[in-house]
Amino acid sequence: MSRPKILAFAGSARRDSFNKKLIQIAVKGAQEAGAEVTLLDLADFPMPLYDGDLEAEHGIPENVKTLKELFLAHQGLLLSCPEYNSSITPLLKNTIDWVSRPVEGEGRLAAYQGKVCALMSASPGALGGLRGLVHVRAILQNIGVIVLPKQMAISQANNAFADDGSLKDSQQQETTEGLGKSLCGFLEKLQ
Repeated sequence: MSRPKILAFAGSARRDSFNKKLIQIAVKGAQEAGAEVTLLDLADFPMPLYDGDLEAEHGIPENVKTLKELFLAHQGLLLSCPEYNSSITPLLKNTIDWVSRPVEGEGRLAAYQGKVCALMSASPGALGGLRGLVHVRAILQNIGVIVLPKQMAISQANNAFADDGSLKDSQQQETTEGLGKSLCGFLEKLQ
């Protein structure tokens, strides 16, 4: 049986993003469970806002093609999703939209169909990004992604992380690592 392959990233380009810190904790859990994890930073894949006219005139941007190949090469997704004004970030939505674009000979939503995802968020607010996770979950489920029911939302994120990047609250640390482990376990069962 091959090791499950998981693609992990935060829906933020900010260098000191709380969600970039959080995703690293879940990645650690997935790796400890035996998964092969590719952690990427969306800031390394700049792309224009999705526009059908732009796509028709210039095709799919190279950074999108590279991202899509990464999506296609992995069975699982670990996503840490910031909340902007009670919803999904424009960066994450734009990434989802561009990666969904079909190429000739490819099935509809090929980069998403049958993928399994674990979601988390971190926010300075009192709800930890929960409202945004509702939207991310709905979008992903509507495009064929199996989203695991358990998720994590870290409130007061500006005070939640220790200097070494771990969560100060050991229960939150364990639960976040557990998301990565659960995703790995689910993918192993599907093989």
